[in-house]
Amino acid sequence: MKITYFKDTDTLLVNFNDNEVIETKDLNENMLIELDKKGNVVSMTIEHAKQQTEISSFSFNQVENMVPNL
Repeated sequence: MKITYFKDTDTLLVNFNDNEVIETKDLNENMLIELDKKGNVVSMTIEHAKQQTEISSFSFNQVENMVPNL
């Protein structure tokens, strides 16, 4: 997964994988997703990212399995 923020255009690009893009869908006027041949999301683009997200406080947390071993 790769996240890129383009400050000059205030655009956030989130790439989930490197699969070949087959289709692009607009979710609304500021967001679009790209899909592979199986319909899985390859990437998401967010225009006007500062208005749509909290990009200035971005953080990443990886959480271990929260289910207790039985």
